[in-house]
Amino acid sequence: AGTLKRIDYSLIKGGGITVADNWRITADVTSNTDPISSNLEQVDTAGQGTLGSAMTVSSGRFTFPSTGIYYVAFTSYCDTTSGGDNVGIAINATTNNSSYAEVARNFFGGSDARAGTAHCSTLIDVTDTSNVKVSFEAFSIDSGSKLQGTSDKTESGMMFIRLGDT
Repeated sequence: AGTLKRIDYSLIKGGGITVADNWRITADVTSNTDPISSNLEQVDTAGQGTLGSAMTVSSGRFTFPSTGIYYVAFTSYCDTTSGGDNVGIAINATTNNSSYAEVARNFFGGSDARAGTAHCSTLIDVTDTSNVKVSFEAFSIDSGSKLQGTSDKTESGMMFIRLGDT
């Protein structure tokens, strides 16, 4: 009685998050783009890091390194040319490596706003790394407005964190 007979090895080893990856957009997106497929890089600025295996991207389609439940976020710094303009962002997902559907979206803009942040996030159940993928979209961008990007810091980017098993 009162004796611990078994200790879960994952608690001793640390368990928890095994993948954390961060990507950014390295140049401004100035028109509607689905998917965002160019000017993408894994963060590499001093002090930033990743954990575990990296995401891979091809033609704007991100592939997960392992199965599991992932937190996926898209944050963008937006600049609009007029108070009535806005910039939209979205996360799109597929479970068959073909048909993508929007799973999260947000807007920045309207009224007197000129520059600010839009953010959207979701949980993705990656049951098969060959078929479950995500992509990112910028939309509702009027002439002169933009989703800002640069390579020396993250102004607009994507985050992927594996929270646990599926």
